[in-house]
Amino acid sequence: MADIADNSDRDKSRDKDLTPRQIVAELDRYIVGQDAAKRAVAVALRNRVRRQRVPEEMRDEVTPKNIILIGPTGVGKTEIARRVAKLLDAPFIKVEATKFTEVGYVGRDVESIIRDLVEVAFNMEHDEHMNAVRARAESLADERIINYLMEQRADLRAGKRSRTRARMQAQGRAGGQDTAIVADSSVSAPAAPAAVAGGATPEDAAPPVSERVLKMQRRRMARLLAEHKLDEEQIEIDVDDIGLDPEDLTSVLEFAPGMSPEEMSESFAEFLDGYRSIHNALGGAGRKRVRRVSVREARRLLTEEEAHKLMDMDAIVENTLRRAEQTGVVFIDEIDKIAGPKIDTGPDVSGEGVQRDLLPIVEGTTVHTRYGPVKTDHILFIAAGAFHAAKPSDLLPELQGRFPLRVELSSLDRKHLEAILVEPENSLVRQYTALMATEGVELEFTKDGLARIAQVAAELNERLEDIGARRLHTIMEQVLEELSFRADEFRGQKVVVDAAYVDERVRSLLKDDDLSRFIL
Repeated sequence: MADIADNSDRDKSRDKDLTPRQIVAELDRYIVGQDAAKRAVAVALRNRVRRQRVPEEMRDEVTPKNIILIGPTGVGKTEIARRVAKLLDAPFIKVEATKFTEVGYVGRDVESIIRDLVEVAFNMEHDEHMNAVRARAESLADERIINYLMEQRADLRAGKRSRTRARMQAQGRAGGQDTAIVADSSVSAPAAPAAVAGGATPEDAAPPVSERVLKMQRRRMARLLAEHKLDEEQIEIDVDDIGLDPEDLTSVLEFAPGMSPEEMSESFAEFLDGYRSIHNALGGAGRKRVRRVSVREARRLLTEEEAHKLMDMDAIVENTLRRAEQTGVVFIDEIDKIAGPKIDTGPDVSGEGVQRDLLPIVEGTTVHTRYGPVKTDHILFIAAGAFHAAKPSDLLPELQGRFPLRVELSSLDRKHLEAILVEPENSLVRQYTALMATEGVELEFTKDGLARIAQVAAELNERLEDIGARRLHTIMEQVLEELSFRADEFRGQKVVVDAAYVDERVRSLLKDDDLSRFIL
């Protein structure tokens, strides 16, 4: 059973105790430039680690320093937040402010942001607990598979029918028609011999097997199983007819508007009781069904079943709520689209009304989710927007005050774009080189070729809309479109992408303004 008492230690271990300098160094591996934004986000996240170390009476008083990232599209706003959350193993969710409407109108309400964040936290906790018990679950599953194999071989030697066929025939005699749970139930078994003298059955005639022989047979079966030599053999297994799929929880816990705290508490208690009943069912009281599958598939099914038996769902739910509250990160994109003056000609369902609904969430409130109530006081909110037609000062003053840090991200020039092509660990050059290598094509980018691609992207960003690094994706696709289409003809060859190669494929686009508008 998981220990909940040392949650603060778990939070520290998740954050990996990285200093702001180390966080920025990790971000530099994937994001070019934008040093000010990296530093601001790194400090904000490090302050959450520091908060866990201050005296407990002061801990609740330390609030997160929410951030607004200001800059055009494609300069790295989303990537910074996403990479940091992944780096620190924190629940992270990205939402677009324009997807929400004011309470009372058709559309998503802002509280769904927190519910989605908790779902992410639950999946992370569930996967971690599953991985923690997987080795033990695999061992238990292998033991069950060996038992099934030994039983199946004993049945074949004794001339018995398979358990599945016997069950199907019994159902047929009883008039039952539901045999869909068994696939390909036929078993190739030798015909049962006639009754032996004295009326003894073949089972009675079968000589007993000594315990020593059984142990030898089990050891041999375990060795073959470990060497994957039995993976394709068909066996019949008993599996639970119910599972513990998180998606099954969608109707387990519901909070209706106007419910009192006592009613909410009762609903949550019923939710946990449901978890316990499922857990107890998986422990052996659940309805079983027989399936005929390969040993490989049986190992997967039985490992999952045994893992669910070993997992403590109460601990998972409790850790889920704590994880979302203490380490959750919410990235609100396009917040500039809901800024500006109030619309007087009709209901402002996506502007000031949404800002007012966001205010208590960012300020700190309690949101009721299917796993229980979640406090948003210490969730880190990072907002972002281009702010071309509006300014951060156009937001509601109360909302502005909840985002005390503002960082401007600069537009990307030719040098930045050229660096983005090659410097990040997941750079486009590495990606396309690896893709072509799968076709047996060696792709090489020269220095002047990369410079030309960056120059073309920068020129198009200036002449058309500035979409930052996203322009590189479409330019690269245009340059390599023919090679990607005819890759099989270049198998075993080396293709060099230099400035001339790039010019040949993008020159017409640069000359034709109308045509170039079709390039993002």
